[in-house]
Amino acid sequence: MAIALRPVCRDDIDALEQIENRSFITDRISRRSFRRFIDQSIGDFQVLTVSGQVVGYYIVLYRQATQLARLYSLAVDPDHRRRGYGSQLLSAAEQDADDRHCLFMRLEVKVDNLGAQTMYHRAGYYDMEIRPEYYEDDSDALVLQKLLPRFEPHPAHNGTQRLVPYRTQTTEFTCGPASLLMAMAYFDIPTRDAHLEELEIWREATTIFMTSGHGGCGPHGLARAANKRGLQVSLHVSESGPLLLDSVRSDSKKQIMARIQEVDIAALTAEGVAIVVGDYSMQNLFDDLANGKLVVGLISTYVFDESKAPHWVLICAADENYVYINDPDQDTFPWQSPADRQYLPIPLATFKRAFGFGKRKQKAAVVLSRAGN
Repeated sequence: MAIALRPVCRDDIDALEQIENRSFITDRISRRSFRRFIDQSIGDFQVLTVSGQVVGYYIVLYRQATQLARLYSLAVDPDHRRRGYGSQLLSAAEQDADDRHCLFMRLEVKVDNLGAQTMYHRAGYYDMEIRPEYYEDDSDALVLQKLLPRFEPHPAHNGTQRLVPYRTQTTEFTCGPASLLMAMAYFDIPTRDAHLEELEIWREATTIFMTSGHGGCGPHGLARAANKRGLQVSLHVSESGPLLLDSVRSDSKKQIMARIQEVDIAALTAEGVAIVVGDYSMQNLFDDLANGKLVVGLISTYVFDESKAPHWVLICAADENYVYINDPDQDTFPWQSPADRQYLPIPLATFKRAFGFGKRKQKAAVVLSRAGN
C-alpha cells in the first residue's frame, strides 16, 4: 500500500469534493473554490494518496508581509481515519509553513469537534480564543496556534548540547535579573533562593527611573552583578558614559541615573571588567555565541507589541534564520507554557530592528561566560 503526498491538480477535484461533503456539514469548500486555489496557486495545497486514491488534503494560506501561516482546511476521508493520516497531513503543512520562515501556524476548529482538537493539542497547538458564531450555522470556533521553528542543536554535539534553562521574571521590573539568573544556572553558578536573588540583583543594578512604578536595571549595574557572582563578563555599549537618559524628562532624575551609572562604570574599571564602546554587531553576537558565551541583550519591545519599553532578554543561540532568546517576560506569548518560551526564535530582520533602544538606538550587551574562559 503506497502512501504519498503530492501537489494538488485539477484531476483531484472530484475526490476533494467527495471528501469535503463527507467531512463537513457546513462551511464546505466548493468545487469553484477548489479550482481557484489550484489555478491561482494560492498558498500550499497538497493531497495525500493511498494506492493512488486521494484520501485527504490540506490548504495553508499566507498573509503578505507577516510571518503567520493559516491552516485554512485539513480533511481526511471518513473511511481512512484513525490511521495517522491527519497527523501526517498536519506535519507536512507545518513543514511548508516553516520552509517559508513562518513563525506561527494558526487555525480554527469547531468547539464541539473534540477529535480534531485532540490531534492539534497533541501536535503542540495551544488554545488562543473563542470566536463566537464563526461558522455558517452560528457555531463558535476555537482558535489554536503553534510556534513552528525550533532550535536545532549543532550536529557536532551529538545530542549532548545542554539548553539554557528558562526562568520567568517574578515581577514586571526584573527582566534583567531573571535573564542573569538563567545564565548563572547554565554556567552552574548556584543560588540558594532564586526569587530572593532576583530581587537582590535588581536592587544592586537598578539605575533607571520609569514613568511609574519601580525602576529597571542598567547595563553597567547588570555587568557588576554578574561579575560579583563569578561570571566572566565583558560589557558592550554603543557609547561611553551613562545610557538611557534620553527618555527621562526630569533633570533631577537624569542626574541621579547618571551618578549611579558613573559609580558602576568606575567600579567595573577597578574590577578589570572590559567595557567595549562601539557597535555590537550581529557578527559580534554570532562569534560570542559560537564560542559558548551567552548575551544579556537590551531590546525595544516596540516591534513586538508597539510599547516603547527597554527590555532585557537572554540571547542563547543563532543560525542563518533566527536569533533564539529566553524571554523572561511571560506576556510575550502568554498562551504558551514556559517550556515553549525557551529558545524563542526571532527572525534576524526582526531582531535587528529590536536590538537597541531609543531614537539613537543605544545598544547594550552583557556578554557572559564561565570564569576562566
